Amino acid sequence: MAGIDDTLTFHPLRLAILTVSDTRTLATDRSGAALATRVEAAGHGLARREIIPDDIRSIRRSIRAWSGDPGIDVILTTGGTGFSPRDVTPEAVRPLLRREMDGFAVVFHQVSLATVGASTLQSRALAGQIDDTFIFCLPGSTGGCCDAWDHVLRFELDSRHRPCSLASHVPRLWHLCA
Repeated sequence: MAGIDDTLTFHPLRLAILTVSDTRTLATDRSGAALATRVEAAGHGLARREIIPDDIRSIRRSIRAWSGDPGIDVILTTGGTGFSPRDVTPEAVRPLLRREMDGFAVVFHQVSLATVGASTLQSRALAGQIDDTFIFCLPGSTGGCCDAWDHVLRFELDSRHRPCSLASHVPRLWHLCA
């Protein structure tokens, strides 16, 4: 049965949150704030949090720097996954991926279908690995970010989740796979 095995040791991850928006500031970034609160409440560390404009070069520059930082295990982006002309997060991130995690979009949309119905089609949520760093590109809506964390990421990023978790695929935790 899938779930958290409380007999196992919790290994906190170091997550970075990148909000992609032309209009938000730290004071108005409810989605980034909700993710940061959830990351820390789950016992993980918040390694970085920034806001950058909807610009492919800016997004790639930040993502490349963070994926090469040994102090960051997982990157969460929020924003830029919709269909407005400035939404370019998937276009910026996809070419950087070594591996794409197709199942994330499937599971995210199943969860989102229950909360926003067919409007889930308006999200181009994306996940994968850049080198060995996991990245999850989430919608800019607070509800979408909360759905992704509460129903998917909080489990998959918890080293105690069984039958397995993505945490064991973070290089510094590879020993958990043995």
